[in-house]
Amino acid sequence: MKNIFRVISFLEGVSYLLLLFIASPIKYFQGDASYVKILGMPHGILFMLYIVLAIVLKKQMKWNLKTLGIVMVASILPFGTFYVDKKYLRTF
Repeated sequence: MKNIFRVISFLEGVSYLLLLFIASPIKYFQGDASYVKILGMPHGILFMLYIVLAIVLKKQMKWNLKTLGIVMVASILPFGTFYVDKKYLRTF
């Protein structure tokens, strides 16, 4: 389950960055909303999967509520999911 969450986390982070730094500027500076429409739905689905999997993983990873909160808030911050992967999910 953790590896699935890592993949979803990575994809959610990439889709968010694409929306934020590519699709949105194109929409507002060139008036073309097609990239937002193309990326918006997959990002929304990945975001919901990220939240659900974080809740499911709470018990398996033995996260307290503070850690779960950090993991969830990271999903709305640019590069946040990459931080979560490095800090809470990677095992060396």
